[in-house]
Amino acid sequence: MRASLFITCFNDTLFPETGQAVVGLLERLGVSVEFPLEQTCCGQMHFNTGYVQETIPLVRRFVRAFADSEVVVSPSASCVGMVRDYYPRVAELAGDDSLQREVRALLPRVVELTELLVDRLGVEDVGAFFPHRVTYHPTCHSLRMLHVGDRPLRLLRAVRGIDLQELPDATECCGFGGTFAVKNADTSIAMLTDKVRTILDTGAEVCAAADNSCLMHIGGALSRQRAGVRTMHIAEILARTDVG
Repeated sequence: MRASLFITCFNDTLFPETGQAVVGLLERLGVSVEFPLEQTCCGQMHFNTGYVQETIPLVRRFVRAFADSEVVVSPSASCVGMVRDYYPRVAELAGDDSLQREVRALLPRVVELTELLVDRLGVEDVGAFFPHRVTYHPTCHSLRMLHVGDRPLRLLRAVRGIDLQELPDATECCGFGGTFAVKNADTSIAMLTDKVRTILDTGAEVCAAADNSCLMHIGGALSRQRAGVRTMHIAEILARTDVG
């Protein structure tokens, strides 16, 4: 399989180690990974804050960058959700029949990392080794937009050495929500406080998720509390092996 990595602007800017982990993991599984240099932001931030017209050029650019890709994989359920759920609407609002056709043709090939691993490659045991106590936070976009279900947990359960702890009230939002955390800071902090409490209740050393945006929000609170719990993208755990 030949996969094109859609790293997302958020990961590329703030969490480059996640992209490196995805490449290492997929290549270990025999996947050829390409990185189209033309890619940029998916437009989620613009679209969610009402700048629909400004989103249209970003949709055009995404379609152009990945038009020839066999499969497009991303370590961001949030951005994949934007592409799969809202690109058809943006293309419709653009009034461009050609763009609508191009979006429809590309969407079935855009997948989140755990979807690629479990559904396209048919693997759950990726040969990972991570001897730590871990809990998993299912982010809202992965849970409610992509419906990834238990795919991430199935992958984590197969990791050798891991002590996977169930997160109480796991489906509750962490309070990030992009600009929601800025515009509704008090509500966001209240939600975050509840999420951090449940994480600490597990006794985990690591909180994992499929979106670094949520992990940044959670990790900030854990760091401020000096809780001794770190956050890691699930790709970084799955990329670890006992041979280095």
